[in-house]
Amino acid sequence: MIFTKYSNTFRWIMIVLSFIIVSLILWNTYVFFQNFKEEERVKMKNWSFASKEATTTSNLDENIGNLPIEILQSNKTTPMIIVYRDGSYDTKNIDEKIVKDSTNIKKLISKFENEYKPIKVTYDNKLLQTIYYGNSPLLNKLKYYPLALLLIIFLFASVIYFFYKSNKNASQNKLWSGMAKETAHQIGTPLSSLIGWTELLKTENVNPEYITEIEKDIDRLQTITERFSKIGSLPTLATSDIVEETKQAYEYLKRRSSDLVAFEIIAPKENIPVKINKQLYGWTIENLVKNGIDAMKGRGKITVEILQLENNVKINVSDTGKGIPKKNFNTIFEPGYTTKKRGWGLGLSLTKRIVEDFHNGKIRVLDSTIGKGTTIQISLKRANQ
Repeated sequence: MIFTKYSNTFRWIMIVLSFIIVSLILWNTYVFFQNFKEEERVKMKNWSFASKEATTTSNLDENIGNLPIEILQSNKTTPMIIVYRDGSYDTKNIDEKIVKDSTNIKKLISKFENEYKPIKVTYDNKLLQTIYYGNSPLLNKLKYYPLALLLIIFLFASVIYFFYKSNKNASQNKLWSGMAKETAHQIGTPLSSLIGWTELLKTENVNPEYITEIEKDIDRLQTITERFSKIGSLPTLATSDIVEETKQAYEYLKRRSSDLVAFEIIAPKENIPVKINKQLYGWTIENLVKNGIDAMKGRGKITVEILQLENNVKINVSDTGKGIPKKNFNTIFEPGYTTKKRGWGLGLSLTKRIVEDFHNGKIRVLDSTIGKGTTIQISLKRANQ
């Protein structure tokens, strides 16, 4: 309880600490990079002094010995272009293919000038040579280290975000499952009472048609209770005729809908065996048909078409409603998405879960045109495959 109470504060503390740590790492990397560049310049200055000594002194002092030559030979990584006063040039640690083209040399000189200030070697106020040099391979790699670090941090943050999001979705699913089961449990008590009252009415002088209609509504409540009780648990699948089950759900809504809505069903005459849960599959068809009726604002045409393929069966539910923008084809199946003033936006989300999680099928917006209507398609595997 204490952790839950302060979880938001703890999360922000961790975010701030992470930001501070990352900032310190980047700052230290920048400082290290600048120090490295400064050391590189000092090294090149030493190299220029050694070059001057080797160029201007014919007989090196015995105390100095071969030190200038050793310094000149020590540079094996830093790329250099030495331009002499007569216009000729020499290079070190640069690819021979680049050296052959004078145009490339000019480009390199311009690039090196942007990286470091050229070092001029003079003697008796006369310019002997100008040294242009650039970053060593190690320094170039180090230059991209902060970017690599940021990329790693970004990937790490993405993993944390998706883990948090999936954990949150799992918690929400548990909540919805618990609410569904509790709803089924709460409906069960008055439902049992209604069944008892119906049996009592049969003994009284009551119009049998009234009792028949009450029994239909009780059966409907029992079906709804069974559906809600199956949310959050793996339902039992049994081989059934998909044509017959689709017709039953379709006809139920047809009898209870306005005369302003025209209904049409296109289905093969032969049976198509598919492993389904009858209650949940019927719920799926009802949700799609109701959604279509809402999209048409109670006036239009609903068409259900069953297509038999070699390995699959396709169920297309079409309406003549307002249509769905293409950018929302996937969004409509997310929890909470709704265009109605009233509603929680759970119908299509539950439908997607029933089709894909419980029946290993697929559901998608097959086609939609603004102002003309939408077709949603369910795809299920045939039982004999």
